Amino acid sequence: MTIKISFLVLLSLLLTPVILFSMAQTQAQVMSSTNYKIQSDSINVGGGFSSSTNYSTESTVGEIATGKSSSTNYKLRAGYQQMHEVYIAMTSASDVVMNPPIGGITGGTSNGSTSVKVTTDSLSGYQLTIKASDSPAMQKGVDSIADYVPSGANPDFTFVTNASDAHFGYSPEGTDVVQRFLDNSSTCNAGSNDTASACWDGLSTVEVPIASDTNANHPVGTETSIRFRVGIGAAANVPVGVYTATTTLTALPL
Repeated sequence: MTIKISFLVLLSLLLTPVILFSMAQTQAQVMSSTNYKIQSDSINVGGGFSSSTNYSTESTVGEIATGKSSSTNYKLRAGYQQMHEVYIAMTSASDVVMNPPIGGITGGTSNGSTSVKVTTDSLSGYQLTIKASDSPAMQKGVDSIADYVPSGANPDFTFVTNASDAHFGYSPEGTDVVQRFLDNSSTCNAGSNDTASACWDGLSTVEVPIASDTNANHPVGTETSIRFRVGIGAAANVPVGVYTATTTLTALPL
């Protein structure tokens, strides 16, 4: 997504989402425990894994009734060596215009949000990440707006802007939000609440997980919203101009 902020008399922010798609399909798991899932197994009389300097192979001997078969509504890939395909898709996030406008002299706070829905039939679920192309994310030539920096190792429950601050942060919300952004109504990365407009962090050029699930959610999918906030203190003295941040959302099956 491309994010633009204009500092003339007013502040505006525009996000254009960038979507990464990966396609696939998967089969039913046969065994699982608290920490692991075995999606397929094999009953046979031989075979196994072998390798050399340049090659590796995994074989089975003695399996019966293997191969591809299908009907009007189903497809079956029988046998341990059949390739497991996984399907994953992510909806397009809408553009966001930050509101209300921020006065270039008095400062203030502007908010916006977008959302995406991730759908996968991977039995191990999916992970949704966010990253910025630049550090700090907001750039305008030699000028920039700082990424929000929490007061500790975890996101701040409340977005705090002091008189000299000019910063840009985000907060994901949804049923699959990772533990780092959950709270106990006062502290982030604690408890299991997903309090609205809470747990604020700054963007990074490293991919940061914001939502994850360990189960398939096809065909319904799961929506995650991302709130964005710009805070400008009355004494921040932000140079006028248009500031742009490019951010990428990525969904991958696990």
